[in-house]
Amino acid sequence: MLAILLPLVSYWIVEYYSTRAVSMPHRYFYDSVSVIKKNGKQSFDTIWHKVKGPVFTNQFGKEVSLADIKNRAIVINFFFTKCPSICPALTKSMKKLQYSFRGNNDTLVQFISVSVDPEHDSTEALRKYADKFKINHDSWWFVRADKKETYEFALQEMKASIADSGVDTAFIHTENFFLLDSRHVIRGWYNGFDTLKMARLASDIPLLMLEKDKTQPSIFALFIPILPIIFIGIGIVFIIMIFLEQKRKKENNE
Repeated sequence: MLAILLPLVSYWIVEYYSTRAVSMPHRYFYDSVSVIKKNGKQSFDTIWHKVKGPVFTNQFGKEVSLADIKNRAIVINFFFTKCPSICPALTKSMKKLQYSFRGNNDTLVQFISVSVDPEHDSTEALRKYADKFKINHDSWWFVRADKKETYEFALQEMKASIADSGVDTAFIHTENFFLLDSRHVIRGWYNGFDTLKMARLASDIPLLMLEKDKTQPSIFALFIPILPIIFIGIGIVFIIMIFLEQKRKKENNE
């Protein structure tokens, strides 16, 4: 029994304290709160806002969407190719971030730059802009969509005007990078010109990928229903061992 209980108790102790040992990125913007009733008890569960986006066209003319991105964090920013001020500097900042994850971009994070001037940012213009900064196209999309859909995405789905109160809703121009987890829930926004904020973004990305999915049961939980059977089996083995040992001693004495 000790052989079974000791690792289980150790696991529960480690799990209890480890969940409090790391400061995980917060979730933002909930849609609703659901009421859960189980065994006569009532509890509440927050339904976090999951970002949905339009079908974009990327720098190679391919249709892409957030739904295409599975099991990866997502970093999104807004720009336009003719921007003479902040966009080039923000693109360089994003490139540094992408470079810091070189070697595992395809499995860890997807970068997306959304044009807020799709009427002038053609597919060719997006590709030329991306090539200008020599980015890795495999894990970084430069995308465009219908302007109305783009602005609805920025304001209603990404909550850009809440993250940055100075955003002009008529022409979105923000310095923020937005971080989404693998379930497309917003986990933070970071000023692309603030080196401390960018360092925090770089550390938050792998943290999200290590985060336990609470909707998936622990592997140990699968054994809980059969623990009584395991204990009974171990007890029977001990009883048989004791019986055989006593029988052996008795035979030796005779």
